[in-house]
Amino acid sequence: MVDFYFFLNFTNMKKITILIHCKDQSGIIAAVTNFIASIGGNIVYIDQHVDQEQEVFFMRLEGEFEKASFNTSDFKIQFQQKIADLFNMSWELHTAAYLPKMALFVSKYEHCLYDILGRYKSGELALEIPLIVSNHLDLKPIADSFGIPFFHVPVSKDNKSETEAKHLALLSEHAIDFIVLARYMQIIPEGFINQYPHKIINIHHSFLPAFVGAKPYHSAYKRGVKIIGATSHYVTVELDAGPIIEQDVTRVSHTHSISDLVSKGRDLEKIVLSTGIKLHLDRKVMVYNNKTVIFS
Repeated sequence: MVDFYFFLNFTNMKKITILIHCKDQSGIIAAVTNFIASIGGNIVYIDQHVDQEQEVFFMRLEGEFEKASFNTSDFKIQFQQKIADLFNMSWELHTAAYLPKMALFVSKYEHCLYDILGRYKSGELALEIPLIVSNHLDLKPIADSFGIPFFHVPVSKDNKSETEAKHLALLSEHAIDFIVLARYMQIIPEGFINQYPHKIINIHHSFLPAFVGAKPYHSAYKRGVKIIGATSHYVTVELDAGPIIEQDVTRVSHTHSISDLVSKGRDLEKIVLSTGIKLHLDRKVMVYNNKTVIFS
């Protein structure tokens, strides 16, 4: 009976996450926590970071409220007036009940797509995937097998503007919150990026900028590299130079073949991309001056 009561009590709670950044100053944490307590909230997680060089304060807070007494609109108004205006804060409020809508962009490589869709179907990723977009038809059978709508939008040097318009129309139609480039082998145009700032996640090998081109693992093999890695980051207009969300590496040696390097690299890409997606979903990433603060 106690366990059942606890379950009922748990489901009656509304969970929120607040992200804050502003100029570092005294009294911020006390003001925020006292405000949460004053309106009947319970803080279940709090973490903060101060960039000493820039004198910028960052905070992530998770709270719980009784559903019957919590109103999101009222909370936003009160928090803005009583706290945010006082400290000149930039802040965001997210509710746990909302499932973000993610669009997947792919080309011909399938390893990241399979990994993401497997995690999605197993319930590991708390989101919705309304569509998969590709400049090729190769991966359509995978989308079909998972029951996700697939849209083929060919890209050429002569139809860049038309393609961008089609992409943005699809994303708007499906109310997409963020985009993951699961080895989408096309450069994203500036207009597209500006529509989704810090909401487009890319994955690539970490050989850049040393080994560029279509066969980086072959080039790395010839140089006898001892470490390979992968990087997930937000897309900016400067190619592959956006704020980094997650990275990982593994060691290799002279005993590994080119196919070994490619296999290890793809494993890393899957893990690093899925971790980047989770961090974004959990609202644990804050971007500032092309860097990220990643909360635990």
